[in-house]
Amino acid sequence: IHCPLYLCTLSLSVRSSVAVELWSSSGPKQPYEHKPHLPREETKSSRSICFSPDGRYFAYSNGAEVKVLETRKDQGHAASWPVKCTLPRPKAFYLKFSPRGSYLCTWEHYAITKDRPEGSPNLLVYEVATGTEVFAIVQKNQTDWEPSWSSDESIFGMVVGGEALFYDLTGSESAKGFGSTTRKIGGSRGGMLSLGPGNSPPFLAFYTPGAKGAPSMCKLYKYPALGQNQTVACKSFFQADRVEMLWNKRGSGLLLLTSTEVDKSGASYYGNQAVHFMATKGDTCSVPLSKEGPVHCVKWSPKANEFVVVYGYMPSKAALYNLKCDVIFDFGEGPRNCAYFNPFGNLIVLAGFGNLPGAVEVWDVSKREKLANLKCADTTVFEWHPNGEWFVTATTAPRLRISNGFKVYHYSGALLHETMWPQGQELLGIEWQQFADKTFAEPKITKAKHEGIKSSQPEASKKAYTPPHLRLLKEGKNPEKYLPQPATIPGLAPAVATAGANNNNNNKRNTKSNKARGAGGGTKKDVHGVNGGDADSAPSAEVAASAASQTEEQQQQPQQNAPATPKSARSQQENAADQPQTAQQPPHPQGGQANGQNISEKDRKIRSVAKKLSDIKKLKVRRSQGETLELNQLNKIKMEARYLDELKALKLSA
Repeated sequence: IHCPLYLCTLSLSVRSSVAVELWSSSGPKQPYEHKPHLPREETKSSRSICFSPDGRYFAYSNGAEVKVLETRKDQGHAASWPVKCTLPRPKAFYLKFSPRGSYLCTWEHYAITKDRPEGSPNLLVYEVATGTEVFAIVQKNQTDWEPSWSSDESIFGMVVGGEALFYDLTGSESAKGFGSTTRKIGGSRGGMLSLGPGNSPPFLAFYTPGAKGAPSMCKLYKYPALGQNQTVACKSFFQADRVEMLWNKRGSGLLLLTSTEVDKSGASYYGNQAVHFMATKGDTCSVPLSKEGPVHCVKWSPKANEFVVVYGYMPSKAALYNLKCDVIFDFGEGPRNCAYFNPFGNLIVLAGFGNLPGAVEVWDVSKREKLANLKCADTTVFEWHPNGEWFVTATTAPRLRISNGFKVYHYSGALLHETMWPQGQELLGIEWQQFADKTFAEPKITKAKHEGIKSSQPEASKKAYTPPHLRLLKEGKNPEKYLPQPATIPGLAPAVATAGANNNNNNKRNTKSNKARGAGGGTKKDVHGVNGGDADSAPSAEVAASAASQTEEQQQQPQQNAPATPKSARSQQENAADQPQTAQQPPHPQGGQANGQNISEKDRKIRSVAKKLSDIKKLKVRRSQGETLELNQLNKIKMEARYLDELKALKLSA
């Protein structure tokens, strides 16, 4: 019997900087809000919230203990959710229920104290019915802390020191099964274990990293046959510092997402990724990817007969594969790095979150057609509603500390609900209440647009940017009357001031290009000394009209470059005397040469050689004064004769 939709609109568990609370809605078009019969506890120290897979229990930490509540699916029930048990874990960081909700695993950061220098167990397993601790062990690894369970909770397994340990929990006194191991496998450092769902006894995958040139290897076993010659399937591969193992819902297929932290070829900052497939029938293969780049996301369909891979440099590709690793549909390219199937596998969302703008595409998987396009910017949490028709997006801290809130959408793109968090508070986490399988019927997908509400958040303009002066011209107005004009220098005509500003801007640009070509040739002092006004600083002969014209301008405008005038002018006069032909280039009346315009290639070469000779002259003066020069400066002095011959040839040809 399927749950009526008006009774199973489900609760949303909300963890914020001020409280842990449950919100619910009275109907599809009604807002989500906290109801009096739903639990709420004010706390600023909650680290985790979690529903059991069948939705019977809800657990959360409050900084003092972990509470497990028994859920009420009848939203009209007057009583609050009763407390099933409390666990003395004030520092619990992660919470995870076993597949049937009989056990709750807690993990906290490993710490060493004076009383216990060897450290205390930080991974603990509690029996939910009684609240008693049944297992405790040290687990320092935060990323792969979760133990493995079989679907019927008869087998409990975890990796300790690279060795997989198995505990048999069958029988009426299953808690005693945690006392001793029944099977072991592996033993190499860095091993990983994953028990497959669906089967009893289960299939399991054990990964062993490669060492000393040997490849990494993943082997499939059928529990309890764990001998070296009892493998169901085996897949070896190189370039795998880390492996993520993904089972399909039936436990008949396994995807391996392998990755390296460093790409030795230098092609990618994020290392290399590859996808491999293993079947419990013994088949193995590599998933073909038609575009270079990282693998962003791999997800199984709940139907267990197909999977999607999002891969490649942006714009990335997304493709749907069957169990033979053949592409059965290509979603094309787009700015996306995430994929989410709904609980029934008939809808899929392709989205670009994180450093992407938040484009969301909703596709009908069976008909292979796109149903909706929408924008969910700054999304950090995405989750489908168990009914398969709605999904929630949220902006949470600490990933983003502004614009926190959540929105509920219909798959057609209609916005059903929106709540933005008040300033000064942060939304830390959000999660749908879970239900047992077959509680909801598979929805029929249509193209009909669902009626929604309008978002209260301002939308970014979709119009192309138009500069202010073009906007005024389109309106038939004179930009000079409405826009601020360049500031003039007192005592100078506006045209002269504008030319001077252009000279300064172009001098800066040309100086940078000279440094890039290595034209200066000396130490940093030689290159950057123009702005310092040192006696040995070199004038920028390539970018000025001429040394003589610069000297005249500086004499006419002493207030423009007052700090550098006495020394720089004297230096420029000496250069002008040494290089008369270069210095006598006629200045353009409108500063054309100063701006790098109307100058022939031959003139540019003459000025470049003259600049080098001027630098050499100053280096020789510094050497005569007893200063020790760098090796590149001495080599530059040795090139003086060559530069003189080159300058003479250029002037003769002129």
